[in-house]
Amino acid sequence: MNSRRAIQLFLSLTLLTSTLAAAKPPDPPDPRFGAVEAYMAPEQAADLRLGWDRMVIRWDARQPNGPDEWKAPADEAQRLVDAESAGREMTAILMGTPRWATDTIPIGGPPRGLDLPYDDPANLWANFVRRIVAEHKSQIKHWIIWNEPDIAIEDTGAQFAGSVDDYYRLLKTAYLVAKEVDPDAVIHLAGMTYWHDVVNNRPLYLSRLLERIGEDPEAASHNFYFDVATAHVYFKTDDVYIILKAYRGILAGYGLKQPIWVNETNAPPVDDPKYPVVNPPLLPVTMEQQSAFVIQVNALALAAGAERVAVYKFFDETPVTALPGGDPYSYGLIRPDGSPRPALEALRVVTTHFTSARSATLTDKPNYFIVKLDRGGAITRVTWARGDKPVTLKLRPTPNAVNATLFDAQGEAHSLTVDAQGNYKLVLPPAACDPDDGCFIGGSPWVLIEIVPTADH
Repeated sequence: MNSRRAIQLFLSLTLLTSTLAAAKPPDPPDPRFGAVEAYMAPEQAADLRLGWDRMVIRWDARQPNGPDEWKAPADEAQRLVDAESAGREMTAILMGTPRWATDTIPIGGPPRGLDLPYDDPANLWANFVRRIVAEHKSQIKHWIIWNEPDIAIEDTGAQFAGSVDDYYRLLKTAYLVAKEVDPDAVIHLAGMTYWHDVVNNRPLYLSRLLERIGEDPEAASHNFYFDVATAHVYFKTDDVYIILKAYRGILAGYGLKQPIWVNETNAPPVDDPKYPVVNPPLLPVTMEQQSAFVIQVNALALAAGAERVAVYKFFDETPVTALPGGDPYSYGLIRPDGSPRPALEALRVVTTHFTSARSATLTDKPNYFIVKLDRGGAITRVTWARGDKPVTLKLRPTPNAVNATLFDAQGEAHSLTVDAQGNYKLVLPPAACDPDDGCFIGGSPWVLIEIVPTADH
């Protein structure tokens, strides 16, 4: 073969290879990383490659005046289409009792007929669950049964006015009905706050609920009537690891191995000049701290064994979100005017550099954390200071790594310093600590990415 012919063949093969590579569809988003109500900004959610979303389906809005009504929100179908086209799995909370369906207070009151068999027409909750699961079973598989029942009715933010026994019956009915309608349905426990029990010196709601379920002789044959346990974690970075380990221990005490999802997490800021929060409630979080929190909580959740994590929430529909009688917060990663807060780019760091993690291990030191993610062809190490002083850290390179890049919480690349022994040298910025509440969020994290050929790893 003459040289011109060889060059032509090489160029043709190169062009063909490049064309095939360009034609290959991108990998779907990692389903582990999501944001609540991402459907409010679908283009930005798709650009961020979020893997899952959550919406609320309210019974009291669906059938406000009686069982013969059925009012679906006008945009609900489009939410599901947008999510599916972007590879973003939609999950749904079922909650909200209509006034006509309860003998107590509307919205939060236990539905009438919970003590009846799930196939009894007088079990009103069963009727609703049956219809909504049948309607959406081709698009929604994950169903979360109510929200935060651990907040006592006398406390701010209470959303369920029933007892633990009432919630057990609510859960059992939903589980049996949903599985009958769609055997592939996945039933989630309501998200629980953890701290409402701790500060009120009560046993954790998860413990009280499992104790009640355990009294049901048929519970063991039905997976204790749930497939996924759920946690909500706010403000304090370290809490996610503590709470998930506590929940795992409670589940293990009953011989249960259900995965745990973190369905809500955030540290909403109070210093946004566009939407300032007057009289900052609880903990005075800055936008810089919120960015750090998003990265730290996702890393620690993976290290604690969480199956999925979602930031609450993606978009602020109104300038300030407040529960009735509660304190105001600006939660959204995107402001009401459509502009991003810095934490949006922090979540992009997660969806870019945490994806495909096969394992997560935590190095827990008094003054810093390191979470190491093994991603097959790459190693991600996330590290940050825990206290009010900077930490100088030396990290040994991963054997056979061919490239290393250091990113900050906004996804900006930085040059790496290597000492005489070949170790990476990092200076971890100090945490911004509060005189009263301490260092509740760590300092701004570094994210170190090393490329490791899979044959060598």
